[in-house]
Amino acid sequence: MNTLSARAIRAALFGFAWFFAVIFLPAWTLNYWQGWVFFVTLGICTSLATMWIALNDRKLLESRISMGPTVEKSKIQKIITALGLPLFVISIVIMVFDHRFGWSPAVPVYVSILGDVIAALGILMYFFVVRENSFAAAAIEVVEGQKVISTGLYAKIRHPMYTSALLVFLGEPIALGSWWGLLFVPIFIAGFSWRLLQEEKFLAQNLPGYAEYEKKVKYRLVPFVW
Repeated sequence: MNTLSARAIRAALFGFAWFFAVIFLPAWTLNYWQGWVFFVTLGICTSLATMWIALNDRKLLESRISMGPTVEKSKIQKIITALGLPLFVISIVIMVFDHRFGWSPAVPVYVSILGDVIAALGILMYFFVVRENSFAAAAIEVVEGQKVISTGLYAKIRHPMYTSALLVFLGEPIALGSWWGLLFVPIFIAGFSWRLLQEEKFLAQNLPGYAEYEKKVKYRLVPFVW
C-alpha cells in the first residue's frame, strides 16, 4: 500500500471515529436511531465519494486530505478554517443535547429521514463537483496548470462545493432530531459566504479567466438567489 493510500485510510478512520464520538458521547447512549442513521448515511456516502477520487484522481485525493488552518495560504482563511471546526463540533453537540434533553419539540420520524436524504444529496452534489473539478482542493490556492472550471454545476453556480456542504448542514439538525439545530444554518451560511468572498478576490487576482467567469455565472451559492 502506497503512502497516499495509507494516509487516506488513516484520515478516513480517524474521521469516522471522531464523528461517532461527537454524536454518541453527548447522547450518552447507543440507543439513538437518529444518530445511527445519520452516521451511517454520511459514512457510506463520503466513503463512496472518496473511493472514486482515490481510483480516478490521486492528485485530487492528496489535496483533499490536506486540510485545516495550517495548509491555508492567507491569514484570513487560516482564521476562518480555525473557527469552522470548533463551531461544527459545538453545533452537533447542541443538536444531540437538544434531542437528549427534549429542549425543542420531537422531530417526526419522516422529517428526520428527510434530513438524512438532504444530507445525502449534499454528498452526491460533492461527488459531481470533484468529478468535474480536479482542482477542488480543500485549501484555497492556485496550482500550476490550473484553469477555470465552467462546466457541470459550475455553469450554474460558482461555488457548488460550498452549496453541497450547506445541504449537509441543513439536513443535519432534523436528521439528529433537533429543531434548535436549525439556528446554526444561518451561521454556517455566513461562514461560507465570508470564505467564498475572500476566495473570489484571490482567484480573480491569481487565476487567469476567473474574473470573466464571474461575469458569466452570476450566482454564487443558490441559483436565482445569490
